Amino acid sequence: MLQIKDQLQYEVRIPSRPRRIVSVVPSQTELLFHLGLDEEVVGITKFCIRPEKWFRSKTRVGGTKTLDLEKIHALQPDLVLANKEENQQEQITALQAAFPVWTSDIQTLDAALQMITAVGEITERAEKAQALRNTIREAFDNLRITLPRTDLHAAYFIWRNPWMAAGGDTFIHHMLSLCGFTNVLGGTPRYPEAPLEKLPVIFEAVPAEKQLILLSSEPYPFKEKHIAEIQAVLPNAQVRLVDGEMFSWYGSRLLKAPGYFKALLQGIQ
Repeated sequence: MLQIKDQLQYEVRIPSRPRRIVSVVPSQTELLFHLGLDEEVVGITKFCIRPEKWFRSKTRVGGTKTLDLEKIHALQPDLVLANKEENQQEQITALQAAFPVWTSDIQTLDAALQMITAVGEITERAEKAQALRNTIREAFDNLRITLPRTDLHAAYFIWRNPWMAAGGDTFIHHMLSLCGFTNVLGGTPRYPEAPLEKLPVIFEAVPAEKQLILLSSEPYPFKEKHIAEIQAVLPNAQVRLVDGEMFSWYGSRLLKAPGYFKALLQGIQ
């Protein structure tokens, strides 16, 4: 029996080698696949789209915030992998009463790397997890060294009607900073509403050539047609559609993020 603290500092007692894992976080599901835990993972959410073969074959246990607790109980997991932000506390508390639940809390790259190490230790994939961690760290270190200088101020939108963006207390905010962007909503908590009519005020101290709007592919699927809505109120801002997984998935997807960020910056420059 392994006794280990999760990222909320709760002590979790887990079988020495979990054989029935339910993952209720898409980016952590992809990490489990990367670590080679195909047989061990028995349940995922309807948003765990990677890998596609798991999405097609594994039992789906509802959405990240609308878990089907009966389905999870039927799977009899010996480990549930959750996340503070992506899952509802009430549902996680209910699961903790019946199963070992290890919960991540990730707002920075360092916290993501700590999660990867911990999951590797828990699942007896420590060596592979450490190699993944080292590769990701090296890639982000190289990004920092080669990053072009930029004074761009960005708003990163995640939703429309109401328009909502990433605030300072988020993993997305940290990814923006690693790209060299200043988050214009960095002084706000979590995911504030940012109505389009207020954008000129939000950006009033930022020169037009330094204004950047990023429209994420998830959770709201922004498209080209939405760019015009932004430019109607900020006509001189640069507006880009971006891959939300690169900014918000904190598992093995981080392998691809530095290359994506570098290409994005080159396109903006």
